[in-house]
Amino acid sequence: MGQVTFCGACGSVTGSSTHLQWGETQILVDCGLYQGDEELKQYNWRKFRYEPHELGAVLLTHAHLDHTGLLPRLVAEGFEGPIYCSKPSRGLVSLILQDAGHLQEEQARYAAKKGYSRHAEPRPLYTAKDARRTLKLLKTLPFDQATEILPGIRVRFRRAGHLLGAASLEIQAKGSDGQRRSWCFSGDVGRYDVPIIKDPEPALDPPAALVLESTYGDRHHQQSDPERRFREVIQRVFQRGGTVIIPAFALGRTQEVLYHLSELANDGELDPDVVFLDSPMAIKATDLYDQATAEHDEDLLELVEQHLDPLAPDRFQRCLSSEQSKALNKRTEPAVIVAASGMATGGRVVHHLKHRLADARNAVVFVGYQAGGTRGRALVDGAETVSIHGQPVPVEAEILSLHGLSAHADQAELVRWFGDLPAVPGQVFLNHGEDQSRKALAAVLGSGDASRPRPQLPANGDAFRW
Repeated sequence: MGQVTFCGACGSVTGSSTHLQWGETQILVDCGLYQGDEELKQYNWRKFRYEPHELGAVLLTHAHLDHTGLLPRLVAEGFEGPIYCSKPSRGLVSLILQDAGHLQEEQARYAAKKGYSRHAEPRPLYTAKDARRTLKLLKTLPFDQATEILPGIRVRFRRAGHLLGAASLEIQAKGSDGQRRSWCFSGDVGRYDVPIIKDPEPALDPPAALVLESTYGDRHHQQSDPERRFREVIQRVFQRGGTVIIPAFALGRTQEVLYHLSELANDGELDPDVVFLDSPMAIKATDLYDQATAEHDEDLLELVEQHLDPLAPDRFQRCLSSEQSKALNKRTEPAVIVAASGMATGGRVVHHLKHRLADARNAVVFVGYQAGGTRGRALVDGAETVSIHGQPVPVEAEILSLHGLSAHADQAELVRWFGDLPAVPGQVFLNHGEDQSRKALAAVLGSGDASRPRPQLPANGDAFRW
């Protein structure tokens, strides 16, 4: 038998981290940053529930900050072992952690300069140097191949569909009875039949236990035509002389947004010269997506063959320098600005919101999940003002959400992924979801068949034998 301890993302969709132990052997699955309100962010400073130097390895499901963003702090506090990810993830992990280290330092400096921090001398959670030390520990594993990473511990990555390189994990080890068992971590499960990357794949071995995400466990995504929705919004806003701001995660969502905007350009309905990708990390991530041809689905491969690559460097305008980004805020002609971060918690999009939220001609289009406590969640919930850099900013711009672009599976797709497993797991744990979503998914998965185990909803810190 082994023990699993849930260290984050239980009752929330941020801070994913799970600790596994078999005797003296310890492994961590993900080490995510808490994002959201100040209460959530304080969790990033708390003591780890294990000793970092005692971990034999860290396994990453994918590159997003809520799964990788605390790795530099883990390393700063003594972890020196290997960090395993899929081959396509490595470049994205490198991008996001280097950016995170610089951002932590920048935010501390900015808070000190402006005086809006609660601390007299704000300090970063970790530094760019910590991030660089972390990247030296990265090792890659291929999809679909079981690899022994520690004595008696084998790991296999399966495509999860959520993001370039995103994986579900199968961890195989012997229990105290000498029997080898497989434990499965879904990671963030993606959508089926969406463009750019391949669909989610189920585990190959029957899992003794499953840890399943539940971000959208309580709802079904609206069936929508993204090109039509974007066309309608852009035409409406351009007619009134406004700008469309699209906060988008640099990894994954940005590339999907560019895909749909490119389709409008292909149809002659959008001038690519007025579309600006304003995020150095998103630009680099887009290039990584474009180069990962082994992960492309048939739709993208066909467009590339037709010389209509939506991710090509010359497809839209790119803003690499801060001067180019600042120039956008002086622009008076209609434009589409795609910028990170996706929940409007940081990055260049915050400056665009600061300059344009008060103008009713403009529109902000959210294209992904907005976690509780984030600026994005406040806007989609109808906030009349939001605080940006310690100052209240009135919200007059049109605020919209395009739920059909989510990179997370909805309830039906999670049930589909679960149903494709080679056998019903002996135990099921639901994490990475707010409690309402977890309860709804638990009710669906636990109904109808008495032989199915009732899914458990662990709290942060809960430990189970398995």
